[in-house]
Amino acid sequence: MTMIAAIQMASGPNVQANLDQAERLIVEAVAQSAKLIVLPENFSFMGKTDAERMPYAETDGDGVVQRFLSEQAKKHAVWLVGGTVPIKTDDATKLYSCCMLFDDKGERVASYNKIHLFDVHIEESNESYNESETTMPGDETVVVDTPFGKLGLAICYDLRFPEMFRTMVNQGMEICAIPSMFTALTGKAHWEVLVRARAIENLCYVIAAGQGGYHVSGRETFGNSAIVNPWGTVLNHIGKGAGVVAAKLDKQFLETTREHFPVLQHRRLACKITD
Repeated sequence: MTMIAAIQMASGPNVQANLDQAERLIVEAVAQSAKLIVLPENFSFMGKTDAERMPYAETDGDGVVQRFLSEQAKKHAVWLVGGTVPIKTDDATKLYSCCMLFDDKGERVASYNKIHLFDVHIEESNESYNESETTMPGDETVVVDTPFGKLGLAICYDLRFPEMFRTMVNQGMEICAIPSMFTALTGKAHWEVLVRARAIENLCYVIAAGQGGYHVSGRETFGNSAIVNPWGTVLNHIGKGAGVVAAKLDKQFLETTREHFPVLQHRRLACKITD
């Protein structure tokens, strides 16, 4: 069995302060013997608006945040899912929200650009979000081999699109890392049920690392980072505030569950997306 961990933060607009906090929490996760660690969405910067991320967008393959992730993974000999990093695109007005995976030698082995963008209005709290104004969507799902199993990468709003997770299962996914930043209202209504549903229907482990607290923008994020096993059991979670959620990943339990409860083999309908 392997210890895995989700890190929860309440990031602000000071990049160095956020990186310092992330490092402290990575050290805490390592102290709990974690070998696979997941940071939350926008862990290195959260301003008042999405547009404020633009000056902090990095060139793919180089930048303060990318170097930090590589150094931390190598220093602590862990596999590190780097939450999300703003990455420049060919369009100067837009960036990618990129989730990067670094191995225990500090090498980047995978990256995933967020596919589903959060363009919604929440009537109850009168909150409006238009992520597509500053973010370019990705178009490829990512599943990568790791020493712990095949790891899929998803980001926050992706959680609401089960067909994406089915696609990753078809690619062999056994574990899914989901860096997130759910709002307080939508998190209260949907977060746990969605995280558990994605684990149950795909018979996989889910490591859901969220932002959880009050931010400079006045925004409140839901937190409740959790690790869920393939049976939908919440192995560990945290409420609000910065912290570490650690639990054991039992590959034998995953394999036995899939063998004795072969839901994935019983599928008869293929999900098709049409115009």
